[in-house]
Amino acid sequence: MTSLETTTEAEDSGPSGYAAARLRLLNEKGRSGPPRRAALAKLTDDWLSALFATATLEAGVRGAALVAVGGYGRGELSPRSDLDLLLLHDGGADAGAIAALADRIWYPVWDLGLALDHSVRTPGEARKVAGDDLKVQLGLLDARPVAGDLGLVAGLRTTVLADWRNQAPKRLPELDELCRERAERQGELQFLLEPDLKEARGGLRDATALRAVAASWLADAPREGLAEARRILLDARDALHLVTGRATDRLALQEQDQVATELGLLDADALLRQVYEAARTVSYATDVTWREVHRVLKARSVRPRLRAMLGGGRTPQPERSPLAEGVVEQDGEVVLARAAKPERDPVLPLRAAAAAAQSGLPISLHAVRRLAATTRPLPVPWPAEAREELVTLLGAGESTVGVWEALEAEGLITRLLPDWERVRCRPQRNPVHTWTVDRHLVEAAVKASSLTRRVGRPDLLLIAALLHDIGKGWPGDHSVAGETIAKDVAARIGFDRADVAVIATLVRHHLLLIETATRRDLDDPATVASVAAIVGSAGTLELLHALTEADALATGPAAWSSWRGSLVADLVKRVTAVLAGDAPAEPEPAAPSAEQERLAIEALRTGEPVLALHAQAEPSAGDEPEPVGVELLIALPDQPGVLPAAAGVLALHRLTVRAADLRSIELPSELGEPSGVLLLSWRVAAEYGSLPQAARLRADLVRALDGSLDIPARLAEREAAYPRRRGVKAPPPRVTVAPTDSRLATVIEVRAQDAPGLLHRIGRALDESALRVRSAHVSTLGANAVDAFYVTGADGAPLPPEQASQTARALEAMLRA
Repeated sequence: MTSLETTTEAEDSGPSGYAAARLRLLNEKGRSGPPRRAALAKLTDDWLSALFATATLEAGVRGAALVAVGGYGRGELSPRSDLDLLLLHDGGADAGAIAALADRIWYPVWDLGLALDHSVRTPGEARKVAGDDLKVQLGLLDARPVAGDLGLVAGLRTTVLADWRNQAPKRLPELDELCRERAERQGELQFLLEPDLKEARGGLRDATALRAVAASWLADAPREGLAEARRILLDARDALHLVTGRATDRLALQEQDQVATELGLLDADALLRQVYEAARTVSYATDVTWREVHRVLKARSVRPRLRAMLGGGRTPQPERSPLAEGVVEQDGEVVLARAAKPERDPVLPLRAAAAAAQSGLPISLHAVRRLAATTRPLPVPWPAEAREELVTLLGAGESTVGVWEALEAEGLITRLLPDWERVRCRPQRNPVHTWTVDRHLVEAAVKASSLTRRVGRPDLLLIAALLHDIGKGWPGDHSVAGETIAKDVAARIGFDRADVAVIATLVRHHLLLIETATRRDLDDPATVASVAAIVGSAGTLELLHALTEADALATGPAAWSSWRGSLVADLVKRVTAVLAGDAPAEPEPAAPSAEQERLAIEALRTGEPVLALHAQAEPSAGDEPEPVGVELLIALPDQPGVLPAAAGVLALHRLTVRAADLRSIELPSELGEPSGVLLLSWRVAAEYGSLPQAARLRADLVRALDGSLDIPARLAEREAAYPRRRGVKAPPPRVTVAPTDSRLATVIEVRAQDAPGLLHRIGRALDESALRVRSAHVSTLGANAVDAFYVTGADGAPLPPEQASQTARALEAMLRA
């Protein structure tokens, strides 16, 4: 006997007995998943049944029943689930007796601290409310008797189901709209770092909606894998309830490792990947089901008119329009031609997919399943037609996504590209990324399709976009692993040796341009020469430029901007010149602009800082440019401590530094002797609110330089006031000496969690090491700061290797403290 069966009858009948048995059940290590949910529902049924029997006797009520609806009706009780209950009565008892009966049932539930969603109605009232409220009707579709008059419940179920089926042409579009609105609010579960297992698209709500569609008899969902996906989501919710002790459906970051352990999974990534797989199954079934619903509803509305036009004759068969060899369009979907022979035509899956994407139509579920079941594998290397169809599919733009997902749902993608399995549904922990790895790769190909007119080999661009992060399924540097995989894949799909080498180079160095442009000094000849040596040819550089933009656009809104684009374009222009034979010359000290010279003269005359702010904008989709930041010019007599002081003042005024350039110029003083003036040209943006006035910035900078403004103390107060997410631990900072052939400076690269005053702390550490900062290249990617500092010794020369390493270690130790 189980532990529940050993409890006494007296204990079982009371609230305390139920609570104790419930607790034992939830703590049983050997019982989880569907068996535990079923046992919890049975335990709750038994308790409520006894409670109902006693209550009806005390209230003197007959002709009543207690009905479980919603999740409880389906027997899907998670540890902290609400109890959805309907007290159904035939109307024979007076209102006072019914109210007394309800109180005797509801109050014991509340006394145990259980969440309760309750109602009291006659069958007629229940039917009327269901007719007015779609959510109530959906709940009643899962009505299940717990205790009382079974005939009363059976009658209600029969009536509600009949109403649902009769009203399906009206109700199903309402349900579809409800699901779409919810998806718009909650997002797609399969791409969220902190998904709502119930409300997000592809979650438990959508799985329940598919049951409702099936109950209408109008259409049915693809059943393969759907029950298992639902079980995985419910198991994850059970574990989440047990770990948190709360009735929550949101899988927060700080709880994912504990939930994974509760489920016996390796880690949080394994948990998310399993949840994403389940959500993808539900989302795909949702897409197919609603498409079928609207097709059936459209056909129902068209057929009577056609019969009338034909004089009551037989409705003609749907037209089939040819799209490609063996592929036709029918009823707004891509299907296989009647004469198609998938078992003899291994290219047919790619040809059908390319035709569907090019025509902007979905590929039918039946067609995809037939292709998956009967098509022979492609020979290796692929024939030219297969390779061309893949390129056509990738180059179709936004419509590629839906077709790709249909092929992936039936296993065709991993059959064509076996390495795809390692990136399938793989989460990306960096919040800059919008998508999972596999969807990001498809999105990159979609973005690349709009850039194909810029390159001479669009086929290589599209394939490289699809493969550029393929190494993320392997340990180590994903670019290095991806290069090897890309070579194998490109050779398999039939590219020649030269093209394989180009694709491998693009994958290996897909981050080269963006990282160099935003983190290195482009005026340093060694920077440009090193990029040219890696790229090797103008054609490869052209492809790498387009791939860089496609990758960034497919990553998320924080990864690309006109400013980043201009930096990359500037780098590409310089590298192009080197590849054309123009060796980069040693840079001459740039003459200050007229405004910089004016500010420098004023600073030299007054002996104090002089500032100027200029708002900048970049083009937008509308008529007016969008403000993206401010150019901040600062001139002051050359002196120690300028970088930490200026960075600290900007942090106090909530200004984010995007780029920084520092240099010293010599100007004649009033005595005729040259004096040094430090020029700082920074690009900054307000975190929120309006920009501060230049006069306030200048006043605080003066105070910071003379020591009357304690920036570290002020920033410490700010940091203490910032909310921190409990349980989320950022990876430790990392400081390295970047490899470079620069003869101008040593490059110190800092990667750390972005925080108010980070640049101030770095500048203060460099200043205390008696180093001069020639320039700073600052970038923020989500919560991560990646900053590069070109530094020299007091003599203006690069640091010796040992001193550079010591500086990096000291800076890292300071940031970790």
